[in-house]
Amino acid sequence: MSLVPYALARRFLFSLDPETAHELTLHALASTQATPFQLAYKASRIEDPIKLAGLTFPNRVGLAAGLDKNARCIDALGAIGFGFVEVGTVTPLPQSGNPKPRMFRLPQKLALINRLGFNNEGLDAFIANVKRSALHRERQTRATPMLLGLNIGKNAATPIERATDDYLIGLSGVYQHADYVAVNISSPNTKNLRSLQSDEALDGLLGALAKRREALAKQHGKRTPLFVKIAPDLDVAQIDLIASTLRRHGMDGVIATNTTLAREAVQGLAHAAEAGGLSGAPLLAQSNRVITQLRTALGAGFPIIGVGGIMSAQDAVSKIRAGADLVQIYTGLIYQGPALVSDSARLIKATF
Repeated sequence: MSLVPYALARRFLFSLDPETAHELTLHALASTQATPFQLAYKASRIEDPIKLAGLTFPNRVGLAAGLDKNARCIDALGAIGFGFVEVGTVTPLPQSGNPKPRMFRLPQKLALINRLGFNNEGLDAFIANVKRSALHRERQTRATPMLLGLNIGKNAATPIERATDDYLIGLSGVYQHADYVAVNISSPNTKNLRSLQSDEALDGLLGALAKRREALAKQHGKRTPLFVKIAPDLDVAQIDLIASTLRRHGMDGVIATNTTLAREAVQGLAHAAEAGGLSGAPLLAQSNRVITQLRTALGAGFPIIGVGGIMSAQDAVSKIRAGADLVQIYTGLIYQGPALVSDSARLIKATF
């Protein structure tokens, strides 16, 4: 059980600029992981294993990508009780992201807007951090270790016509170190990135990734699952097209969804007009709609990770009811604290 009430930590963190609070939190986690100070946030993991895409997830609750872009805090995040943690998005080369300020809280709606823009230290530093984590070693010995997803994207300076090159570099780099690889084509904060979800572009990208995956599977003697992360701002026809393309190229799962460009739910609030992706409570219904439509299009058995707007254990259950197999949390962790992880895993276990 965590020794520090999150309400106290949140009061302090929310007195700071959002990105400053974010960096301070990551520094604290990185500095205390695998030390006695980890007891401040450590929690027992709820055991509720489920097998998907050839992997055994210890429970259905994971961390969404974006919180730990450089894979600095894998062990600390694992100590909170997640069944799986996804880190990144990582790009082949280091990049600073978009100009600051680029994170904004909308506390009246339990929401955030960010336009970070894949700020990260690059693929080499990312892989070094993954290899340095205790989890990297424990996966070989523990019966049901926490699983690790590695999320890849493209550099902002890479022309969209050459985006596939960046994704192939990313896949080749992270492949042997990942339990699964997440392909991020849905961030609204890299120019033209979401165009990769269109018919011809998606077909070309996933075809190239599938071909490279087969070569990597032979090279490393393991078949690492590929999940594709999509946007919530899609209509039924677009979702159907994505679903058929995922199946055609042998993708192993889909992550639904990224942040939204919609602002109806926060209109009139301070920062609501800021550019970037909106996350948090206003995203729940929109994300669940996409999950339900994906399940209809993909049928039973195709793995779906549901993410977007989980602020309570009941919200996590709603994602499973909508058609997801697993869920991920990010903004809810910022507003509600680490207890949301075990509360969600416990209620999901009790309900399903």
